Amino acid sequence: MRRSERLVDLTHYLLENPYQLINLKFFVARYESSKSTISEDLEIVRAIFERQNIGSLATFPGASGGLKFTPAISNTQALVLAKDILRLMAEEDRILPGGYLYLSDILGTPEHLKKIGQILAHEFADSRVDAVMTIATKGIPIAQMVAEILNVPFAVVRRDPKVTEGAMINVNYMSGSSSKVENMTVSKRAFSIGQRVLIVDDFMKGGGTLNGMKALVEELDCRVAGVGVFVEGPFHGSRPLTDYRSILRVDKIDLANHTIDAEFGNIFEEKLF
Repeated sequence: MRRSERLVDLTHYLLENPYQLINLKFFVARYESSKSTISEDLEIVRAIFERQNIGSLATFPGASGGLKFTPAISNTQALVLAKDILRLMAEEDRILPGGYLYLSDILGTPEHLKKIGQILAHEFADSRVDAVMTIATKGIPIAQMVAEILNVPFAVVRRDPKVTEGAMINVNYMSGSSSKVENMTVSKRAFSIGQRVLIVDDFMKGGGTLNGMKALVEELDCRVAGVGVFVEGPFHGSRPLTDYRSILRVDKIDLANHTIDAEFGNIFEEKLF
């Protein structure tokens, strides 16, 4: 291959395989080139990645070492992405009867969904996430996008056990919004003992569901790497969960005037304001 061809293929491979430790010998064999030539190519890619805030290339010495690509966006880029989503939240036809918010159009559009995933993945990039957990149903696309960016598996918690999931772990939890005792379950095979699990969801009101998922993580002998939500809704009272990160926060839903008072979530409080 000519250098221009190698650089295109090399960049594509790294973007498709983030967070993986790749031995330099792999690229030497792939391109039938010397280590010095591949090293020069990697330095070109590294410089462009860092200049354009695409991510970073880390090199690890030794026989078992190699290089690892970590995708990243800047805090400023995260804010720009959140602004795009915030504008969508202001649409008056988003309010449903009973004061609920219609989010399916946002979560069903790949362009918007990717922005949500990038922001959450950026927020928890340093949390050593091994797996992602969410609850059915609207949290699934968010979990899948975050897991894809972080290059880790994800699993779905359900209200009712499914025979196709095999042996299950169940917990009872108190719903933060209705003060009712609810049940949730997840397959025992979904996670390995000791994994660091990132919990994500599309909407949080009282926080009871997210707190229940934290209990599930503990029952699985795993650790909570963090809790991230797309939208934090209005809630009057004390939430059982306080350690969470939100992209957007809805302070008020005015049914009479069909207006939504939405702001940036606490992800941006310390970093950007």
